[in-house]
Amino acid sequence: MFVDTNVGTIDRILRLIVGVALVAFAIFGPDDVAWKGVGYLGFVPITTALLKTCPLYSLFGWSTCPRESAS
Repeated sequence: MFVDTNVGTIDRILRLIVGVALVAFAIFGPDDVAWKGVGYLGFVPITTALLKTCPLYSLFGWSTCPRESAS
């Protein structure tokens, strides 16, 4: 199955930064179980950055990828 790329370079970098920060928060943050769950949600932006596609963007027809010129 082929999935269209809809996450651009800057978007990918920001998703990786936010994702890594959230996972680091889960690992090194407070010991409260609820906060650990919030931190592990960081795997979602990491996964979407690595796969270069976001299901939410696909649902709404959004894309942060640069448009290719039709030359």
